[in-house]
Amino acid sequence: MSKFNTMSDHELVELYEQGIDEAFDLLLTRNQEHLFAYIMRLTQNIERANDVFQETFMKAIVHIRNHQYRTTGKFSAWLMRIAHNIVIDSKRGNKFFAECNEDILSDVLYNNQNMSQECCEAEMFKQADQQMLADLISLLPLPQQEIIHLRFYEELSFKEIAQITGTSINTALGRMRYATINLRKMIAEKALDFAV
Repeated sequence: MSKFNTMSDHELVELYEQGIDEAFDLLLTRNQEHLFAYIMRLTQNIERANDVFQETFMKAIVHIRNHQYRTTGKFSAWLMRIAHNIVIDSKRGNKFFAECNEDILSDVLYNNQNMSQECCEAEMFKQADQQMLADLISLLPLPQQEIIHLRFYEELSFKEIAQITGTSINTALGRMRYATINLRKMIAEKALDFAV
């Protein structure tokens, strides 16, 4: 067993900064499956996911070697942030990219009673047919798909989601609100379709 196995990701980053490549190998091993799953959800294309995955780790290597990595938050969240930026940058010129209006969403404020709806939303995800739900989620705009994935599948806090997506917590909450409203409408429409 490697002497590095018991070290935290942050400690491994420090070792890699000093030129110990085995530390980065372990970082890659620890984070590759989780990161690739996240990228696949964003891209919905295995070839594109592989490209983004490679580019993410190349950028991570450059940032770490240039001492640009800061230990604020989880290493995995930092990697997801890099991947997120790569995907968003590549889709900005794509006419199919449904860009969310940041100004409008940033103005959406959640109060305490809206936060308690999260329990109901989590229950909705447990009860709904998983394949139907995955199909419906894929119909949402990309920012809403991403918030659903990060919150319910990755189980990240809204603070972590805001860091990964480079938005405010209010924007993350607003996206969640719109995503769940849209999903509820689609689920209701599906139920009506089945009833007819």
